[in-house]
Amino acid sequence: MVFNANHQNAFMYIRVTTSIIYSLPRSNFDGGVTLEKKSLTPLKLGVATAATAYFLFTLHAMFTLGWIGEWEGLPPPMDFWIFITDISAGIFLVFRFIAGILAFTTVVLYFTKGLPQHTLYKLVRAILVLEALYWIGLLPSGIWGILFGVMPSGISLLITTGIPCMFCSIAIPIALFMLAAKLKPEKPAPTKLVWIAGLFYIVDFWLVNSGTWINVAFFSGKSADYLIINTEYLFSFILTIAGLLALAIYTAYAAVKSKWQLKTWPVGVILTSLGLYYFWNYLSWIFFGGWNDWYAWFLGHNLDLWLLTLPLVGLPLLLQTQKQLVAEEAPLYGSFVATA
Repeated sequence: MVFNANHQNAFMYIRVTTSIIYSLPRSNFDGGVTLEKKSLTPLKLGVATAATAYFLFTLHAMFTLGWIGEWEGLPPPMDFWIFITDISAGIFLVFRFIAGILAFTTVVLYFTKGLPQHTLYKLVRAILVLEALYWIGLLPSGIWGILFGVMPSGISLLITTGIPCMFCSIAIPIALFMLAAKLKPEKPAPTKLVWIAGLFYIVDFWLVNSGTWINVAFFSGKSADYLIINTEYLFSFILTIAGLLALAIYTAYAAVKSKWQLKTWPVGVILTSLGLYYFWNYLSWIFFGGWNDWYAWFLGHNLDLWLLTLPLVGLPLLLQTQKQLVAEEAPLYGSFVATA
């Protein structure tokens, strides 16, 4: 089930790709306007790095084909559901692959040659729609996980696949489709939808990673002692269960407190924290070694690893005031950031 738990993409990427297009005053909008390249800053470098990682991780997943045929030899009805969920996720991954190509191309063109504004709008909307379609491909996994997860012996399937996939395949596409529809030059920047979509992503990360850790620790023939004797596992377990939940709660709080505006400090905290979570889990495997079902999921089947580049975006935001961002990073953000 290589693709059943593939979750990713990003509060940061939604913010960056949508905000980049508001680079000129509304009164100057027309199809012939070109957004010219500007001097490279730490924030822009972080954005470019994250977009490149987004593309490369999707590229790797697209051409990792070891999952083909894994349903062969399995007893029914598992063979049927593995076939359906793998094929569905594999086909819909093509949409994310195209989105990755467009995202990488958009960043390269913007930072090297500049882009006509109407072209940039089209690219960003296309990326959001393609990303939304990708998540819909996980709906069969959600259905399978719910149907069989409610059985007494199906709790593992319910918490690792059913609930996370059902949530992400419905909530995230709705938010992204709405964001793409509202992304128009003659209207105010849809920052509220950016917050909502970002929150949905973080909630999904919490659901899938928490479900996986709970399954590894308590439903795979192990007990709490497994965590106690392996302190790095215990730390990662707590960081996942409590840390990601706290981050989701903080995201909702920050959205409401900022009146749905994108302020540098809360957005920087969210992006840096989320990125460090992925960075820590990767480093813990490198320095502490070992291999279990958690690392098999996190390192072997997880498209979210590109998020470990998010501190390159979050830290510059933490080091800038709101006024500095508007003054120094314009026209990259424009009306997507509050001026005070």
